[in-house]
Amino acid sequence: MKSSRRAGILREGWTAHVNDYAIGCDWGLNGDVLVVCDALGDIKAFNGKSGKLLWEFTEIHDNGLLTTSVNPEGSLVATAGQDGNVFIWDLSSGICATKFKIGSGWIEHLSWSQDGKYLAATCSRNVHVINEKGEEIWKSEPHPSTVSAIEWSKKNELATACYGRVAFYDVKSSKLSQKLEWKGSLVSMVLSPDGDIVACGSQDNSVHFWRRSTASDSMMSGYPGKPSSLDFDHSGTLLATGGGEIVTVWSFQNSGPEGTRPGQLELQSKPISCLSFAPRGKQLASGSRDGTVIVWSLKNDGDGNAVGAAMMTDQVSDISWRPDGRALAATDGKGQVTTWRISK
Repeated sequence: MKSSRRAGILREGWTAHVNDYAIGCDWGLNGDVLVVCDALGDIKAFNGKSGKLLWEFTEIHDNGLLTTSVNPEGSLVATAGQDGNVFIWDLSSGICATKFKIGSGWIEHLSWSQDGKYLAATCSRNVHVINEKGEEIWKSEPHPSTVSAIEWSKKNELATACYGRVAFYDVKSSKLSQKLEWKGSLVSMVLSPDGDIVACGSQDNSVHFWRRSTASDSMMSGYPGKPSSLDFDHSGTLLATGGGEIVTVWSFQNSGPEGTRPGQLELQSKPISCLSFAPRGKQLASGSRDGTVIVWSLKNDGDGNAVGAAMMTDQVSDISWRPDGRALAATDGKGQVTTWRISK
C-alpha cells in the first residue's frame, strides 16, 4: 500500500490493488470495511481506515464478475456475473451466506430494496427478486428487450428500464403499478429520493425524464455521448449527468429544469465514467476516463467549483462515499483502489 496523490479537500488515505479491472467498490459496516470486486471474479474486503486486507476469495464467478451491491445495513454484499449465480456474502466474516442460481444468462444488475429484505437481479429480459435466504419471491414477465437498469422506488416497488419504457412493479402483489413509455433505447436510470422523478440516459445522447405524479415527460439533448452516468443529490434538487467530458447538472428547484440553463463543470479531459453525490450537502464526485477524480461544491442552480482533485492510474471505474461523507473511495481499470479523507 502507498499514499494517494491529492489536492484540495482530498487528504492522503491508502492505496491497494485487486488483480484485474475493478468492477466497483462500496462501504460496509458503517464504513469500517471497503469491499472491492474485479472482472476476474475476485472479491476483497479491506479495513476502511488502514487498507489492511481482511479477507478475499478468487474467481468466485465462472467467466467473470459483472456487478455487486451492498445492502442498506452494510452487513451483506451481493455479487453476480456471467455464470447466472448470485452470491450473498457476510461482510464481517467473509462467509458466503446464500447462493442462488438465476439461470444460464449474464446477471448485469443487482439492487437491494430500501429495507434490505429483497434483492433484485436482472438476467436478459427478466428480473428476479429473492430474499436474504435465497428464496425467489417474484419474477417479472419478459421485457421487450434486455433490462438495462433497475432501482427500488419503494420498499415493495421496483423500477425497471429497457428499450422504450420504464416500468414499476409491486413485487408483493405481482402487479404492474405504472408504465412510462418513450421510443428509444434507455441505457441508464436513476430515481429522485422521493421516487417521483425518473431520469434515464438514452442511446440517442439525451437524458429523458418523467414526473410520476403527473406522467409528464421531458428531454435534455445535445450530449456528445450516451449519458450512462447519472445521480441525484440527497434532496432530489440536483441531477448530475455525464455523456461527455463535461459534467452537466440540472436543477429541479422551482419550475426547473425546463427552460433553465444547467450547470457545466469543466476540468476533465475525457468522458465522465462515474458520478456520485455525497450523502449530505451538495458535494459531487466525478471520475473520468482520463483517470482523474474531482470533488465539486455545487450551488442550488447546478453551477459549482472544484474543491478537490486526485489522479488514478487508469480510467475511473467507480466512486463511493463513506456513509458519513468523511471519506471517498475510487477504483480504476488497472485494479487500483484508493481512498481519501475529506477535510472540512
